[in-house]
Amino acid sequence: MLLLALDTSLSSPEGFEEVRAYLGSPLAKLVSWALLSALLYHLVAGVRHLIMDSGHGETLEGGKLGSKVVIAVSAVLIVLAGVWIW
Repeated sequence: MLLLALDTSLSSPEGFEEVRAYLGSPLAKLVSWALLSALLYHLVAGVRHLIMDSGHGETLEGGKLGSKVVIAVSAVLIVLAGVWIW
């Protein structure tokens, strides 16, 4: 979908304005924010797993702490992404 928007925006000035108006709509912003939120959570959880693979946080207490840190960091990044998009 984004590749089609890129192609349309690069085809002509009218296409650029059409894509700009489409991506500026509240629904498109909401969908972009939702997708970016999922990617940010996945990124933070992946970093947690890399840290666990290096031998840190493998205990039950470490796992619980790690999951809380992932949720907290993800929440902050998701809010920042929402501010950036809106």
